[in-house]
Amino acid sequence: MKNLLFAILSGLLLALSWPTYGFPFLLFFGFVPLLLVDLKIRNSTNRFKKLEVLGYAYLSFVIWNFITTSWLANSTLFGGAFAILVNSLLMAMVFLLYHIVAKRTNFKASSAFLICLWIVFEKLHLSWDFSWPWLNLGNAFSGFYNWIQWYEYTGTFGGSLWVWIINITIFKSILLYREYPQRELLIRNSIKIGLMLLIPISISYLILWNYTEGKETLEAVILQPNINPYTEKYNTTDTRIGELLLKLSDSLVTETTDLLVAPETVFADGTALSKFQSSEAKYFGDQLIIKHPQLSFLSGVSLFERFSDSSKVGRQSNIIGPMDWYNDYNSAFFMNSGNEPALYHKSKLVVGVENFPYQHILRPILGNIMIDLGGTVAMKTTQEEREVFPLSNQVSTAPIICYESVYGEYVTGYVKNGANFLTIITNDAWWGDSQGHKQHLSYASLRAIETRKSVVRSANTGISAFINEKGEVIKSLGYEKQGSLKSKITLNNKITFYVKYGDYIARIAQLLAIFLFVFTFVKYKRRR
Repeated sequence: MKNLLFAILSGLLLALSWPTYGFPFLLFFGFVPLLLVDLKIRNSTNRFKKLEVLGYAYLSFVIWNFITTSWLANSTLFGGAFAILVNSLLMAMVFLLYHIVAKRTNFKASSAFLICLWIVFEKLHLSWDFSWPWLNLGNAFSGFYNWIQWYEYTGTFGGSLWVWIINITIFKSILLYREYPQRELLIRNSIKIGLMLLIPISISYLILWNYTEGKETLEAVILQPNINPYTEKYNTTDTRIGELLLKLSDSLVTETTDLLVAPETVFADGTALSKFQSSEAKYFGDQLIIKHPQLSFLSGVSLFERFSDSSKVGRQSNIIGPMDWYNDYNSAFFMNSGNEPALYHKSKLVVGVENFPYQHILRPILGNIMIDLGGTVAMKTTQEEREVFPLSNQVSTAPIICYESVYGEYVTGYVKNGANFLTIITNDAWWGDSQGHKQHLSYASLRAIETRKSVVRSANTGISAFINEKGEVIKSLGYEKQGSLKSKITLNNKITFYVKYGDYIARIAQLLAIFLFVFTFVKYKRRR
């Protein structure tokens, strides 16, 4: 019964630490009850120890995943259940591997292995086809931007490492106190843990107080049309959308406005790629620029390309029939008077909605299980390079589309290609008025800190926002409010340590995890 209660406790502590409703301080000891459960099972004479560890860990992680991401079911019950159950199992497998290694080596080696393995797991979630990095531990501090200004050096993996080091230290302190119940030992370990918490936070505040944002500014206007994707979006013509956006922009766009931003796939009629130049989206952009020659316009649009040439078939192409394929794009387009219209195609895709993972293996078994989100059931076609859109010779922006904003190292690619600030266009309405859209907005603050770039975020139903270089939301328009938002943002050409080196913590963890795993079993075999 005690093991069960401890497993439930871990799940609740982890869940209650998450943005935007929780307090991340709970993360620092959230894994400790589960570590104690593992230790008790490991030292027992039970016959099925591995199954017990897997079961208790799975229970903890199901609780964590369910409380934090059950909003996924608002868009698709199957997809939500799949994400919660499978991600929890993957997390439990990490704990099982730790259990196997811990039985064969000492505390320091097994603890280091667990920390490294968890970071490897998080890195895997940023790169494989079943990518779901929403619950990577470093994301939990997105609402407490003043604690993590050092993310410009470490990215979110620095936060994950911080969480695990303190959990392991608390776990070790409990074990030592059990063996040597001395008040002096308790005080010494408490001071050590306190310093582990306070030193990174103090460093963050020092960075925050001494940080100077870019001197150059730009005036931007965000549009939030508030169109219901289930009942309106795919039943509303691009002409009517253009009229609505024009109405929303008229109240705020002036001769001093540099950029106007509309949300992801707001033009949703499905325009042929080859006919974009004659599309309603392009026509609307032309009208804006004629009226405001200094203006740049960035918006989302749905595009497709149908073809019969088999040499053009890619991994993300959709088949219609014999010698008949099409590519489907979730794209951003950009227009101003100084450049030809430019396009960027979303390249980090939502699993099961925009991407069929490992389809060459799974399609023969499962058939086509793409999830229907209001008419969007085709696999999206991506592009290799991170595109940047130039407002002028000196200023460029990153056209980040929706889910892409969750990927730290991915976003650094735009900055390396010359982006002076980040633009995020998204449609979070699939999740309803839940924690989903709030967490998604919160994660944008992490990208601002990592890159030290201001963020302009246009969301179809909200929350649209301006975020400064320190990760602070300086202006926002609430959920399900139709309107527009104007603000000045700062620009800079700074390349942070994280932009330069990316997820180096995860790469080091990969090497250490492999070394520790091999070392443990070689040493264990020799000892036996």
